[in-house]
Amino acid sequence: MKPISFSIKTLIVVLIAFLVEINVWAQEGTEKFLDDFRGTASVTQNGISLVPSFSLGKPALLFDLKLTREKLSFEPDMRFSLEGKPWSFIFWFRYKAIENKRFSLRLGAHPALNFRTVNIIRNNQPEELLEARRYLGAEVAPTYKISDKVGIGAYYLYGHAFDEGVKNTHFMVLNSYFNNLHVSEKLYFNISPQAYYLLTDDLKGFYFVGFVSLIKKDFPISVSAILNKAIDTEIVPEDDFTWNISLVYSFGGNKRLSKRKI
Repeated sequence: MKPISFSIKTLIVVLIAFLVEINVWAQEGTEKFLDDFRGTASVTQNGISLVPSFSLGKPALLFDLKLTREKLSFEPDMRFSLEGKPWSFIFWFRYKAIENKRFSLRLGAHPALNFRTVNIIRNNQPEELLEARRYLGAEVAPTYKISDKVGIGAYYLYGHAFDEGVKNTHFMVLNSYFNNLHVSEKLYFNISPQAYYLLTDDLKGFYFVGFVSLIKKDFPISVSAILNKAIDTEIVPEDDFTWNISLVYSFGGNKRLSKRKI
């Protein structure tokens, strides 16, 4: 795929305009449009991918949005380095196939773009451009709720690349979660230990990863961390431990959004 030039300012303007329009829908309309809209904006010293064994290796800014209508949701996941360069865009379309008191099953699919910087010569002068590599992915995510605070599940993601690099990725996870672990009346932890198997073309690896969040009740800012350790891997074996700490701002949630009347 040919390198493409990219304006980060243009993307940020589009993102802000999108969020403003969502707020207009919520405030002005009366005809129901969405059941829920929520999102997070995070800043971290090390951007870690959807697959935790891959990281940006530098500070990053992450935007995660979720727009829900009945059993369907659209969930853009946009990641940037703090230098202002886009890192990856994933546009999830998800469907809650089963949802009851104990068991749920989510299905999803996405197109995605992953960006990297390439050096070219133009008019005898060196120049940096961003190259976009295209992907398609699909996921299956069953979860069983043991109690209000504890659950177990599995996750499978298949990704296919259309450009150079790894063509086929299989990401298989056994996960668990322990939520609302109280530190005090206002503070609590959410913890999710996981084990996963990763196959990228002919290279494979086994890993453990832990997700930890410290949350204050009725407060939009939280702190989270990811700790990822390779147990046995052929995929970048020299980098067998990755971690980060993030400051997370959460917004929206539990809102009935409306479509603006024309």
